[in-house]
Amino acid sequence: MDTHNNNTTPVAIITGASRGFGLATARALLEDVWSLVVDGRNGDDLATAVEKLSAPGRVVGIAGDVADPAHRKSLVDAAAALGRLDLLVNNASYLGPSPQPNLADYPLDVYRRVLEVNTIAPLALIQEALPLLRETGGIVLNITSDAAIEEYAGWGGYGSSKAALNQLSHVLAAEEETVRVIWFDPGDMNTRMHQEAFPGEDISDRADPKDRVPALLTAVRRRESGHYVAAELLEAT
Repeated sequence: MDTHNNNTTPVAIITGASRGFGLATARALLEDVWSLVVDGRNGDDLATAVEKLSAPGRVVGIAGDVADPAHRKSLVDAAAALGRLDLLVNNASYLGPSPQPNLADYPLDVYRRVLEVNTIAPLALIQEALPLLRETGGIVLNITSDAAIEEYAGWGGYGSSKAALNQLSHVLAAEEETVRVIWFDPGDMNTRMHQEAFPGEDISDRADPKDRVPALLTAVRRRESGHYVAAELLEAT
């Protein structure tokens, strides 16, 4: 990576990092000696997560909603204050109703919110961050799902928002000369959002988020644009 900046420590922005896969990713990058800008909608949850990360001076936590333009700008400004930006992880997502309704009954006002958080906000944050990412030859990493490809009943809202994110990623990869674009499917995990998708069910058999992070790190280290599935990367190592 380009290290013309005085700060040669790589910097990542991770959205939705107060819990689950985002928090597990933050822990792993800190162990790899990155500096981080992390966010979460709930300020208390984010503050607790930043405290647990125990990396004074290397983690900036900013509470807010990724659908808010001012919040997105604050994330990029914080990365600039750290000296550079090498990786943007668009991890924050909104499931929609719980339990998940069929499309025939899907409330359109909620669907607009799903699209706003899962598709429009990531693109808007990418647009905000691209000048810094171009300087370092950095990486955009969008978290996707197999629901973007498969026809799972009840997943039409969330899945279509991720399908749109996949296509945005694919086109962005063709358009950008120096920035790499990865759309990464971590698979089913034992997270709060996944539990909300299956209310009342036991999801303890799903993977712990931390067990899927090594696959993400493999994709980042490859520095090749494309679609990656955690299970496939883990099988190959």
